[in-house]
Amino acid sequence: MEFAIASAIGVLAASGVYLLLRARTFDVILGLTLLSYATNLLIFSSGRIVVGKPPVLGDGLPETLASYTDPLPQALVLTAIVIAFAMTAVTVVVAMREHSDLHTDHVDGEEPDDERRGGGR
Repeated sequence: MEFAIASAIGVLAASGVYLLLRARTFDVILGLTLLSYATNLLIFSSGRIVVGKPPVLGDGLPETLASYTDPLPQALVLTAIVIAFAMTAVTVVVAMREHSDLHTDHVDGEEPDDERRGGGR
């Protein structure tokens, strides 16, 4: 289980960094989103992966780590989801404004010379 989550975090982070380094605004927005997913998984997995345990102590349960799951990573991930959504919304609005002003979705605002002449992909 730990290997699968660690692999998922690694793939999401690597894909996010790759997309952040692309020269198109949609790729950058998608890369930021993938990085936020990787961060959420990392925070969530730091709180011991326990299935079927409550996040708070109840009556009749011993006060040991085996009888409940840590609620702090769950609260942090919930907060991170809200912040990531707001950040993505602001980034999309800025990208739309840039596209309407510059008529291109290139991050630098202009196409490289080889793409203008038809030599690019």
